[in-house]
Amino acid sequence: MIVLFKKVHSEAVLPTKAHPTDAAFDISTIESYTLQPGERHLFGTGIAAEFPAEYVALFRDRSSLGSKGITVLAGVIDASYRGEWKVVLLNTSQEPYEIKAGDRIAQCLFLPVPTVEVKETAELPGSDRAAGGFGSTGR
Repeated sequence: MIVLFKKVHSEAVLPTKAHPTDAAFDISTIESYTLQPGERHLFGTGIAAEFPAEYVALFRDRSSLGSKGITVLAGVIDASYRGEWKVVLLNTSQEPYEIKAGDRIAQCLFLPVPTVEVKETAELPGSDRAAGGFGSTGR
């Protein structure tokens, strides 16, 4: 698969992988901003992309940031979207966290999307789990 990236900002950094076998690409920001405890902020990346319609780009936490309480909110990029990629970060820690322009702030996975047809039914087939939800399997 080939993904075409366009820099829409002169300071943008194209997605990279630290190792060839990494599953996800690191996504960097073009902004410097200090996230206060409990605050969320939409960070620009300065990049836009084109990739096959059978795929989706998903943003995930970087483990180094997640361990400090900085997590990604939202993060689905549809194949038809051509605008600048932006990443919403949330500071769940009790301390301010400084993000600098050029920092890697998220990971991006490209995953296949199956074609799904929605059909309404009056009844669903049974299963071993049935309607067991939160906590239904114990601790």
